[in-house]
Amino acid sequence: MSEFTVPDVRPDPERGARVAADDRAHVLHSWSAQAKISPLPIAGASGSWFWDYEGTRYLDFSSQLVNVNIGHQHPRYVAAIQEAAARQCTIAPSFADESRSEAARMIVERAPEGMAKVFFTNGGAEATENAMRMARLHTGRHKVLSTYRSYHGATAGSIQATGEPRRWGSEPGGAGFVHFWGPYPFRSPFHSTSVEEECERALQHLRDVVMVENPASIAAIVLETVVGTNGVLIPPDGYLAGVREICDEHGILWIADEVMCGFGRCGEWFAVDRWGQAPDLVCFAKGVNSGYVPLGGVVVSAQVAATFDERPYPGGLTYSGHPLACASAVASMRIFEDEGILEHVRKMADTVVGPRLAEIQEKHPSVGEARGLGMFWALDLVRDTRTHEALVPFNASGEAAKPMSELVAACTSRGMWPMTHYNRIHVVPPCTTSADELHKGLDILDAALDVADAHVTA
Repeated sequence: MSEFTVPDVRPDPERGARVAADDRAHVLHSWSAQAKISPLPIAGASGSWFWDYEGTRYLDFSSQLVNVNIGHQHPRYVAAIQEAAARQCTIAPSFADESRSEAARMIVERAPEGMAKVFFTNGGAEATENAMRMARLHTGRHKVLSTYRSYHGATAGSIQATGEPRRWGSEPGGAGFVHFWGPYPFRSPFHSTSVEEECERALQHLRDVVMVENPASIAAIVLETVVGTNGVLIPPDGYLAGVREICDEHGILWIADEVMCGFGRCGEWFAVDRWGQAPDLVCFAKGVNSGYVPLGGVVVSAQVAATFDERPYPGGLTYSGHPLACASAVASMRIFEDEGILEHVRKMADTVVGPRLAEIQEKHPSVGEARGLGMFWALDLVRDTRTHEALVPFNASGEAAKPMSELVAACTSRGMWPMTHYNRIHVVPPCTTSADELHKGLDILDAALDVADAHVTA
């Protein structure tokens, strides 16, 4: 793989202060009460590191929003984007563009069996939005089923498909969205006693929901192949095959949301490849080009694509298939192959991340479960080791969330930037992170977890 050069960091606090002042005065941040946040001004980044204007470096164990899969400022990747910008920056979606055509072909070639075309968007939320629209038009039905432990984006439809509390502020929303429980063996909603039982009961629950919602009214079931922000929940063997069977039985389309778990995050081009299943529609974004340029899309099966052979698809975006974004996706996929990044992810998971997190779970009573695959892991933190009571309550904020805030501070003060959500801390570094860097970050996490252990009551 390419060697990333991390330059000597020269502090520039005056510039940082200007950045912070302009941000405070003029930027409206997402998911935040503006008066209660103080965003850290960032001066630069390289590889698995970024740094602030004070000169403090952080090991990026969040990949920002779990999207910088190729690492920050990959030198060959930056050069490819510069070359693409010099060649052609933009052209309208109504034209055939070389970068767009090539990106679509390469994505389809790496996608699950049966895929034929790509509808490009600017990000993951728009991908989910358009996938659901396609499913409704293809089937002539209106209902969309998705899990409670999910996040699918913040556009009008994708936020209604979202199951977690970020949906609440956008309600009431459009009709036809129904939520159900997916498998989660560690906190089983079905009182299961084994992974196999969890899979069986979760599929029966889904069958029951389909039955009472009227199968003939259901256009699609939307699933994150591996649930991301809401826990890195890996589907039990047989679950996705069971979902495929339910969909086929009732003429329902399966939409796989791979915005977070696709393009190397799980050690495959698409996470569904691990289970040998083929959805009808696949949503992607994030890792397709590591967020260097905004890009997302829907990989569309031949059957669904044929729906729009003779009738127009009633959707579009000014920047759909933006040439510069598509050129960056082409470059990213080539770099992934030339530098063996998928193989690196699998190796690091098997030899470093998996074994070290198992040791950390054994050592720290606050770690109820460590789970994951590839560069996609989470620690499920508990207050009570017997009952699995979460370290902080569901959707906690303020004083109730203090144990997690303390844990984050313990990580960042040691030079590692984590991702957390509710009672979980995620281990999701760039897919290019070296073994030495992984050990360094995991050493910091190991030390920081003493803060969480102090809150364990039993």
